[in-house]
Amino acid sequence: MGCQAGRAHAAVSDGEIRAMRRALTLARLGPLHDPNPRVGCVLVSTGGEALAEGWHGGAGTPHAEVAALRRARERGIDVRGATAVVTLEPCAHTGRTGPCARALVEAGVGRVLVSVDDPSALAGGGAGVLRAAGVDMVTDVLRAEGLDLLGHWYDAARLARPWVVLKTATTLDGRVGAADGSSRWITGPQARAHAHGVRARSDAIVVGIRTVLCDDPALSARIPGEPEAHQPLRVVVGRRDIPPDAAVHGPGADLLHLRTHDPARVLAVLFERGVHELVVEGGPTLASGFLRAGLVDEIHAYIAPVVLGAGPAAIGDVGIGTIAEAARFTTRHCERLGDDVLIVATSAHSSNDKEY
Repeated sequence: MGCQAGRAHAAVSDGEIRAMRRALTLARLGPLHDPNPRVGCVLVSTGGEALAEGWHGGAGTPHAEVAALRRARERGIDVRGATAVVTLEPCAHTGRTGPCARALVEAGVGRVLVSVDDPSALAGGGAGVLRAAGVDMVTDVLRAEGLDLLGHWYDAARLARPWVVLKTATTLDGRVGAADGSSRWITGPQARAHAHGVRARSDAIVVGIRTVLCDDPALSARIPGEPEAHQPLRVVVGRRDIPPDAAVHGPGADLLHLRTHDPARVLAVLFERGVHELVVEGGPTLASGFLRAGLVDEIHAYIAPVVLGAGPAAIGDVGIGTIAEAARFTTRHCERLGDDVLIVATSAHSSNDKEY
C-alpha cells in the first residue's frame, strides 16, 4: 500500500492511506450513472484525526470537498492546516458549483492528497491552483483503486468523447446472420444475458436506423431479478424516420434520433449530454463506420460455435488494404458463456485494466 507512481511511499502515512480508502468508499455512495464522476473526501487533522467527510451526490449537488468543508463548519471544526484526502483532483472551474481547489485554499487546508488527476480540459488544473497557494500536494495515492472507481469516466474526460464499446455476436466464421437474413439467435442465453448486463452498466446504446427497421430491437437492459435495472439512453443513427410503433419507443425509454452518418458527430452530441460510455450494437455498416473513423476503444466479441458459410459479416470494409494497416487491439479478458466465448479487447489508449 502507499503512493503509486510519482512520490515516495514515505511521503504518505498509514493513516493517510486509510483516509484515502475511506474516501474511495464514500465516493461509491454517489450515483453510478451521472454526468459527473463519483468523488469522496476526508478531512484529516495534523494529528491524524478524521475531522469531516463528504462525497458528491450527483450533478448540481456540492462536490465532495465542499460537502466535507460544510460538515466541518456545521460542527464548528477549524480545518486550518488540515489535510484533505480526495479521490479526484479538486476542480478549478466554476460550473453549477464553484471551484473546489479555491474552496480548499480559502478554508486554510495545508495539505492535499489526490488519488487520480483530472484530465478534462474544463475542470482540470486544480493541483496547480493549490500549489500556487502554497498547499503541499501529494498525487497518485492509490491511483489504481481511484481509476477503478472512476471507470470509463476518466477515459472519456481524457479523450473528450465517450468511451466506445463495439459489441459483436458472430458465428465461428464471422457471420452475424444467415443468407436468408435470419439472425436470432446466433449466441445462447448466457451470452445474451451477459450483453444485457453490459447494457445496464453503460450510459447509452447506439444502433443504426437499418437495424431498427429490420430487427425492431427494444434496446432495453433486461436483468433477471432486477426489474429496476438502469436503462441506457437509446440512440438511433441515420436519416430515415423511426416508425412510431418501433420497439425503441418502449415505456420509460429515453430515445435520441441523430440524423447523421458521422460517428464523430454522434460522439460529440452524446459527450455534451454527459455520456461517458456507450455500446455500439448496430449492424456491419455502423460498426465499420466507427472502426474506419478510429473511434472504437473496446470490442466485446461474443462467438458461438456455429458455422453458416454465407451471410453478412460482422464488419464491412474499413479501408484496410494490407495486414500492416490492421487495427490491432489487446486481449483483456476471455470467458466461456455456456457454449459461447466472449473476448474483450481494448485499444492501446485504455487507462487501465477494467473488470469485465
